[in-house]
Amino acid sequence: MGRRRPDRALSDPLAGLLARPVLEVAPRLLGATVTHDGVTVRLTEVEAYAGADDPGSHAHRGRTPRNAAMFGPAGRLYVYFTYGMHFCANVVTGAEGEAAAVLLRAGEVVDGQERARRGRDRLAARDLARGPARLTVALGLGRGHDGLDLLAPGAGVTLTPPAVPVDTTAVRAGPRVGVRGPGGDGDRFPWRFHVAGDATVSAYRPAAPRRRS
Repeated sequence: MGRRRPDRALSDPLAGLLARPVLEVAPRLLGATVTHDGVTVRLTEVEAYAGADDPGSHAHRGRTPRNAAMFGPAGRLYVYFTYGMHFCANVVTGAEGEAAAVLLRAGEVVDGQERARRGRDRLAARDLARGPARLTVALGLGRGHDGLDLLAPGAGVTLTPPAVPVDTTAVRAGPRVGVRGPGGDGDRFPWRFHVAGDATVSAYRPAAPRRRS
């Protein structure tokens, strides 16, 4: 996937933001917009994942064909398939090889609402991108977008930082949703960030216990 170009981070504000450590980037993506296929979503909820040192991360045990995009460089999309039915999208951050990424958990569809429905006519407007799977459906993202370089001209998916950052007093942090084991410990890893009181933020659910065989 090539090497990250340090000079780009100096000249491109988005590249400069994504080159930062994931815990700096994640809350600063609140209020950012993602646009694809005629739909724009304003992000209201994200989660940070920090690679090898993070027991909740897909990259905790090293690189695999599935998580390769996580290893960078910054600005790549990491899109994975989960539960045999859903795609989830992440934005890679930090130095190449760190495998840090921000999961796009939820947002508000601010443009292209009818297209964002994609056959989900019974969903309320607030629920169209409320949760990581619904968000990728709304935007029309899937396996073919894994590894996409958001910083490349004509990438087709546009990430735009907020013109005015979300006030820090409105940002809440807590445990990540559905993460088992140590990575789900909200005291050690309060790495889910959301806009307080926003109706499009998904409900918190702890990981379901593993079934005994």
